[in-house]
Amino acid sequence: MKFKQALQQRVLVADGAMGTLLYGNYGINSAFENLNLTHPDTILRVHRSYIRAGADIIQTNTYAANRLKLTRYDLQDQVTTINQAAVKIAATAREHADHPVYILGTIGGLAGDTDATVQRATPATIAANVTEQLTALLATNQLDGILLETYYDLPELLTALKIVKAHTDLPVITNVSMLAPGVLRNGTSFTDAIVQLNAAGADVIGTNCRLGPYYLAQSFENLAIPANVKLAVYPNAGLPGTDQDGAVVYDGEPSYFEEYAERFRQFGLNIIGGCCGTTPLHTSATVRGLSNRSIVAHDQPATKPQPPTLVTTKSQHRFLQKVATQKTALVELDPPRDFDTTKFFRGAERLKAAGVDGITLSDNSLATVRIANTTIAAQLKLNYGITAYDRALDDPRPQSNRLTIRDHGLHSLGIEDILAITGDPAKLGDFPGATSVSDVRSVELMKLIKQFNSGIGPTGKSLKEASDFRVAGAFNPNAYRTSISTKSISRKLSYGCDYIITQPVYDLANVDALADALAANHVNVPVFVGVMPLVSRRNAEFLHHEVHGIRIPEPILTRMAEAEQTGNERAVGIAIAKELIDGICARFNGVHIVTPFNRFKTVIELVDYIQQKNLIKVQ
Repeated sequence: MKFKQALQQRVLVADGAMGTLLYGNYGINSAFENLNLTHPDTILRVHRSYIRAGADIIQTNTYAANRLKLTRYDLQDQVTTINQAAVKIAATAREHADHPVYILGTIGGLAGDTDATVQRATPATIAANVTEQLTALLATNQLDGILLETYYDLPELLTALKIVKAHTDLPVITNVSMLAPGVLRNGTSFTDAIVQLNAAGADVIGTNCRLGPYYLAQSFENLAIPANVKLAVYPNAGLPGTDQDGAVVYDGEPSYFEEYAERFRQFGLNIIGGCCGTTPLHTSATVRGLSNRSIVAHDQPATKPQPPTLVTTKSQHRFLQKVATQKTALVELDPPRDFDTTKFFRGAERLKAAGVDGITLSDNSLATVRIANTTIAAQLKLNYGITAYDRALDDPRPQSNRLTIRDHGLHSLGIEDILAITGDPAKLGDFPGATSVSDVRSVELMKLIKQFNSGIGPTGKSLKEASDFRVAGAFNPNAYRTSISTKSISRKLSYGCDYIITQPVYDLANVDALADALAANHVNVPVFVGVMPLVSRRNAEFLHHEVHGIRIPEPILTRMAEAEQTGNERAVGIAIAKELIDGICARFNGVHIVTPFNRFKTVIELVDYIQQKNLIKVQ
């Protein structure tokens, strides 16, 4: 019986995990797909164990057997060999099976559950990788279908599906992956994803990975989809944990899968399998849990569930309006390093009185532990009426998801501006044992924050209220070949960046190069160029030699050295800062003053200097 016919006649049980089984039971932690060449007997044993457990469907060990992912292991030239070896092993495994077994050629998604690989997974890259892997799989003429699994990005899955349908008439199973039940990462409902995939020609549509039976069962409740759609589910064995050695483990009992098997059948599913953490024991349990193999028509709700109404709160974005026509000053402050905040808030009040347009707050600058900038920003906003900007880093933090939760809190506090940057390595700082974990980059962080403005949370679920965050991006104009580096600004804008704040500059040639490069590339975005007043020769030498991304021209170093001899360092430092501000204001309206060592008096003098330029212009 052909696979397509079997799908019409009975519920089929699919196999479970390959990678986690190899890792947990066989002690292998490498490019699992390469084991098709180096340890084919190991892969054969896994397939046969699933068949003996009652699996009607097995998938080839080719989830990540594409050029992009194999490049990590210098195996990019083995794409064809690895994929064809995988099919051969699977075909051998079913030769002596006591029941019909169907083989699916597996092609996994390129983008994971974060956007960490999205930059490389362009439409052209997706097309090239899928086409190459698919061609290798189909050349064996031993497959019964194609499985596209673990796709967090629906457009990527639709692209892959289109390519597969253009190359073969074999049935295609398409599995999305969700971070939360019933909704994809970008906010698309599971229902809408099924409708789109069905319209694109998918033969079976389902979900796999990330979530266990409990949450995936919720995802299949009340689906408003066409009656003829065939459905599949491949749950994880619960949520992952770690053992005493730090290895990833899954605790989901096979009996739990036995309990859910019949429930999935009653939802109208055609294929029931397993994903991460599942074993042949889970497959046996699924087989036992099915009361029979007849297909149940899935429910058809009378009306499609409506998304919740979003509450929107849009502000006037005052300082961004101002910078379009006037010189505008932002000032960066470091939050206090201890609990005595009196001097800090007194200085902030003085800055407000001086007419500063906003205060930016660093977050563990140079990985030095301070009072959380979120706490300080809230107090400035609520107690002093000062517009504060939260500098959000994706590193160092135990998990970047903590940041997305924090952003929810910023919205409720009325803080609407965030500078998204990649932070300093934790080991630079003064917190023993801290580690740096960077699972999202600054551009991905921008995308997540802007997603909140659409009322969609990091897992894709509705926040029931839309935020109104403005996101700033960082840029280093001191970098070599600024004209090329400005391409990063264009990229940040494509991810939702609203304006740019640069690192401090001490060479006006870099300011001119930045302005010229932006004009040449037709990039029109508010830019706040950084100025950090020098306070001493030692300060200048430290910045020049030890702070990454800052270089001070020799003439300025000489001036500060001479000022040290005359005891006039503060005045010379302010004079240099004013010269830089003059050059910046000739090309840009925005200035970002970095406060050195809480020298509020120095910064207030510079803010007043910038404000005077607006008065001169009016006169």
